Amino acid sequence: MNIDSVPQEDSSTYAKNKKAIYAQDIDGSVKIVGSTGWNVEETVTKQALQDLEDSAIKAYKEVKSGKFSPLYYYMYALRMDLDVLSQVTGFFKWTIKRDFKPSVYANISVKRLEVYADAMGKTQEELKVLEKLK
Repeated sequence: MNIDSVPQEDSSTYAKNKKAIYAQDIDGSVKIVGSTGWNVEETVTKQALQDLEDSAIKAYKEVKSGKFSPLYYYMYALRMDLDVLSQVTGFFKWTIKRDFKPSVYANISVKRLEVYADAMGKTQEELKVLEKLK
C-alpha cells in the first residue's frame, strides 16, 4: 500500500486514535503511517463486538436457568472462550467444563477459585454469584 492510500476515514472504533500501518513511500521504502481507520474495518469490528455481547447474554440466560455456573457467564462477559480461559489459568479445558456445572462449582476449592479470580480480574466473591445484567 502506498502512503497516499492509507485509509483516513475516522473510524469510531479507533476512539480518535490512530493505528500504525506499513506503507511504501515514493522511494519504495517502507514507513509506518498513522491511519484513522476505514469503514469496512469499523463495520467488521462492530459486528464482532455484537457477537461477543450476544454470547455473553446467552451465557447469562443459561446461568440464570441453572444450566451453568457463574463462571460460564464471566468467561464470555470478559471476552474469553474456553481456550483463552484454559491458557490464562493453566487448567485443562475438560476441568473448566466440569467447573461450569453448578453442582461442581458450588464445591470448588478456594485455591482453584482464586486462580479463576486472578485470571478474570474479579474477586472470589464476585465469581460465586451472577451479577445483574446491565
